[in-house]
Parts: sequence; C-alpha cells; structure tokens
Amino acid sequence: MNALDQLIDAIARLPGLGRKSAARISHHLLQRDAVEARRLADLLSHLHERIRRCSICGSYTEHDPCTICTDTGRDRSTVCVVEQPQDVSVMERSGEYHGLYHVLGGVIAPIDGVGPADLSIGALLRRLGGGDIREVILATNPTVEGDTTALYLARQLEETDVAVSRLALGLPVGGDLEYADRLTLARSLRGRTSLRGIE
Repeated sequence: MNALDQLIDAIARLPGLGRKSAARISHHLLQRDAVEARRLADLLSHLHERIRRCSICGSYTEHDPCTICTDTGRDRSTVCVVEQPQDVSVMERSGEYHGLYHVLGGVIAPIDGVGPADLSIGALLRRLGGGDIREVILATNPTVEGDTTALYLARQLEETDVAVSRLALGLPVGGDLEYADRLTLARSLRGRTSLRGIE
C-alpha cells in the first residue's frame, strides 16, 4: 500500500467520511502547496497538547477553565446540559443562550455499556450544590438514549430546588409537514404553544 492509499485509509476512518470523500481530500492536499499540508499536520500533531477539557464544564478549551466558565457577563444561574463538547459550539452559534454549560461526555446507552457512572453526572450535581444555579436546561439529543438520559437527570434533580427544563422538540423552521416523521409530528403536537384562546 503506497503513501496515498495509507492517507486515504486514515482519513476515511474519520466520522462522516467515506472512502470517496477521503480520496477527494487526499488529492486536494496533494494539489495544494506543501506548506498547507505541513501546517495541517502540525495542527494535528499538537492537538492533544493544546486542547483539553475544561475542569468545570467539560468542554474543549486551550485555557482551563474555559472562556465561557470564566466570563463574568454570562448568566450564572442557568446551566445547559449537553452530550458532547461540540454541542456547546452549536448552542453558542444560536446567539440565544447566555448561561453556562455542562458536558456529560455521552448519553446513557446500556447496549453500548454506558451507564450513569460513565458520564459526568456527579460533577453536575456537585456544581448545583453551590446554590447559585436556579435552572438546568436539558439539551440532550431527541433520541432514545438522549431522552433516557434527560429523564434520568430530571429524576436526579427532583430533590433539589433547581428548575429543570428541556429544549422544545418539533418541526424545524421551513420544514414541510409531508416530510416530517411520525415521532416529530407527535412531539410537535404535544409541545405546541398557545397563540390565543387556549388556557
């Protein structure tokens, strides 16, 4: 196997990339200046030295604690609980949330051998012990595992004085009803909001 095939195989192991995409990326790198490839290789080789988990929220950061946890302008009374560090970036891009975060590091998935003890649930409960947090927003994905994790967390938080909410689920903006699946429609109906006249 030559060097190009080895590169294609390595890139194809990345999530969301098949062999065709890996081949396209590999050929693109060969067509570009060697300096660009060296820069990418340098970034990859030092990735684990430069990026670490925030000791407070669990998100990826170059400086511990991260800039979100140390930002005094953020709403410190709310914590948004997400599955993975990349979910923090997604929430931040919305521009709607200005509180703190807590990254679980996954979801409860017994089939995969992942239980509550494998997630950073204990760290979340310790954070709530300080008394400053008044609301926990559960922003796990709308999957069986995400829903199970959200339900487990809601039950764990029943004994606290903290309000617990879940992100609304339903039809995407600009989506057509004819393309919505049954579960999405059911959740949209259950989570409908009142415009007028419904008490």
